[in-house]
Amino acid sequence: MPNGKTHDAVTFLFVAPVFAAGWRLTENAAIATVVTVAFLFGGLMFGPDLDTVSKQYARWGILKFLWFPYQAIFAHRSRWSHGLVFGTLLRVLYFMLALSVVAFAVVYVYASYVGGDLPRFAEFTRVWLDIGEYIRRHIGEYFLPSLFIGLWLGAASHTLTDMAGTFVKTGRVTEFL
Repeated sequence: MPNGKTHDAVTFLFVAPVFAAGWRLTENAAIATVVTVAFLFGGLMFGPDLDTVSKQYARWGILKFLWFPYQAIFAHRSRWSHGLVFGTLLRVLYFMLALSVVAFAVVYVYASYVGGDLPRFAEFTRVWLDIGEYIRRHIGEYFLPSLFIGLWLGAASHTLTDMAGTFVKTGRVTEFL
């Protein structure tokens, strides 16, 4: 299997083509930039190898604790972590949930300390919706889809590299689909 250096090299190799394709398809430098930055982040920090102790995992530094449950839930190289269809979507949903739990814990500790009321779950959900609305209104309608596409492309470059390595060694790639 390709190692972390190989995956990083593939990610860096495709930065310019991803930007060029984004620019060509949208004729918008801002969208192309969002896709490219998300591609880099997806390939270097938000990729499929977060399901194990890896280079991607280590790059999270003190925040790597966020990925402990993810590693416990998903087996390494399962179709749920490395899959082209669900891998990135599950990581995005997991990360949003992890951030929500951490934010709730911080608010809980703060409310306990100052003697305030705890927010309800519906209020936390509304905050995510408000964040999405703020982004659409002030940054642009296509920011979130562009962000997801870039994350997906970064993870897909990792998975496709793994698939190529598996095919060379075994002749099979179906475990990733």
